[in-house]
Amino acid sequence: MRLNWTAVSALAAAVATVVALVAYLMPPAPPPQPQPDAVVPTPAPQSSSPDPVIPRPAPPTPSPSPESSMPQPPVPSPTQAVPVPSALLSPVRPGGCDEAAALTAYRRNTGTARSSQAAAAHQAYLDLTGAVLDAQGVVGAKISRLAAEFQELNFRLTGMTGGDPNQVIADINTDVAELKRLCGST
Repeated sequence: MRLNWTAVSALAAAVATVVALVAYLMPPAPPPQPQPDAVVPTPAPQSSSPDPVIPRPAPPTPSPSPESSMPQPPVPSPTQAVPVPSALLSPVRPGGCDEAAALTAYRRNTGTARSSQAAAAHQAYLDLTGAVLDAQGVVGAKISRLAAEFQELNFRLTGMTGGDPNQVIADINTDVAELKRLCGST
């Protein structure tokens, strides 16, 4: 039996997409609840023997530590911010812009053979799927759209779906230009 590597690759891409989507949609774990420091005594077992019951002494209550009885340091009063010249501040790029370097790697690795183009599209899809986790707002939506377009391009180049790959490439070029505009790149 011979494996259909294209189908295996598509299945792996689908699994990676589902895992990334689940990781993205899963709510963060709640912080652990602090455990109380007080020890709750357990009741003594009742004995059925006629021996006299000797009560257990209550556990000693912890005395406050010297650190907890010390007064807290005063809260500093708000200070006025010193203006920083804007020449020293670098512009902040939206989240996801730096991670979208997969687009440069795609252009560099495309090649001329259909198989190398499909491999580069698949790699760009995987990279963008990871980048969308750090992206925010419209940049995140654009990166997510680009990831879907690269997946579609891979499917068309490998023959998994019909259609002209050039249509998807035109959509990718339009969205890449929009992403560059959103990220402030040239």
